[in-house]
Amino acid sequence: MRHSNKTSLTKAIFAALLSTAALALPAQQPADPASPQVQSRQAPPLTVDTDPVRSPDTSAPGIASGEVTKQGKGYVLRTDVEEVVLNVTVLQGNRLVPNLTKDDFTIFEDGVKQNILSFQHTDLPVSIGMVIDNSGSMYRKRPSVNRAALDLVQASNPQDEAFVVNFSDEAFIDQDFTADLNKLRDGLAHIDSRGGTALYDAVVASADHLVQQGKRPKQVLILITDGEDNASTLTLEQTIRRVQQLSGPVIYSIGLLFGDEMSRAEVRHARRALEMLSTETGGIAFFPKSLDQVDQIAAEVAHDIRNQYTIGYRSTKPSSIPGFRHIEVQAAARGMGKLTVRTRTGYYPAVKLAKTPASAISR
Repeated sequence: MRHSNKTSLTKAIFAALLSTAALALPAQQPADPASPQVQSRQAPPLTVDTDPVRSPDTSAPGIASGEVTKQGKGYVLRTDVEEVVLNVTVLQGNRLVPNLTKDDFTIFEDGVKQNILSFQHTDLPVSIGMVIDNSGSMYRKRPSVNRAALDLVQASNPQDEAFVVNFSDEAFIDQDFTADLNKLRDGLAHIDSRGGTALYDAVVASADHLVQQGKRPKQVLILITDGEDNASTLTLEQTIRRVQQLSGPVIYSIGLLFGDEMSRAEVRHARRALEMLSTETGGIAFFPKSLDQVDQIAAEVAHDIRNQYTIGYRSTKPSSIPGFRHIEVQAAARGMGKLTVRTRTGYYPAVKLAKTPASAISR
């Protein structure tokens, strides 16, 4: 049963959050439908900052661009104000490549070569959002999924922080940011499997919460579902656009698309959606053949996150020029053969959104 003291974001908040996405859509697409709501049993009210679309921090005196420093309980990745920061995974076949240097990388934005300003290959702390399907079809799968989610956290950097979102036709933050495994276990234990699957709405709400409230230099969403979206107010394209506007969260998807619950067409549509969400943000989509493989996939995701390169560059195109910028990153090193690079496909320059008044937040 849902508790009566839930904290919710009203439609007015998400109308502000999604206004830039609606304006940027092609003319033939309809305006965004009614905006999604995120509700929380435990977290404080979610507020909308003056600039919810994250832009890099300006460099502090004496701190070089690209350097990670501890600030209070959080970590700050210092970058030039115009710097674009990429989390980059490099593979040779299926093996991660850990020993490349700055000179082994080339970055292109809209086909124009860019100058790399900062480069790191360290196990940076991560802010993680666990976004887990809680619809009716997930009831028997949740115990295995929950174990895998906890194992992923345990295999990650000890200084990581994570939050838990359970979603069906609504999205609930059942545990806000914490590094406490027991609290995360309790958040995952809110199994109330019923209703539809508002996957896109949950992704947008979780990504926005991650960007606004996450304290770690890198930000990741782990999305686990067993079906296609059938209840969101947003489309797949609008969801991808919003996440790209946030310029940060990498999405790793785990699609539990086995069994007889879905038709071939439904499986195909669900798989395409998860692949697009991950590929466009620099992550990867996994499709296990059984629940027995989920824990192994979780370990692989944790290993991938901990072995990425963090690369920054200053765009040659002024930030005042709107529109999507396509990014291509290439890696080549002597004697290593063909290398495959995975990162986000592009970004939108940072934009300012109006601050939503506190009166728009209801309990």
